[in-house]
Amino acid sequence: MKNTETPPSARVIFGQNVRRVRRLKEMSQEELAFRADISRTYLSEVERGDRNISVDNMEALAQALEMELPDLLRQTLLSLPSEEVRSPD
Repeated sequence: MKNTETPPSARVIFGQNVRRVRRLKEMSQEELAFRADISRTYLSEVERGDRNISVDNMEALAQALEMELPDLLRQTLLSLPSEEVRSPD
């Protein structure tokens, strides 16, 4: 029997990665939303994969997290050890 499970969309991967990095950096949704100049409600929807985010807002979130945008789109980021996505002390 073939695997019929569809891979997650880029929108879902991005949202999951944003949430993971935000939590690893011990940042609240409010703080990240403020740094990226977006609303906390919008950020919550992005993290859940419910919101179709623009490239401009993706870039703002990446900058606020001090990450490269392509890294936040990598499905493998979800499986990286937490030390590799933490900010330097």
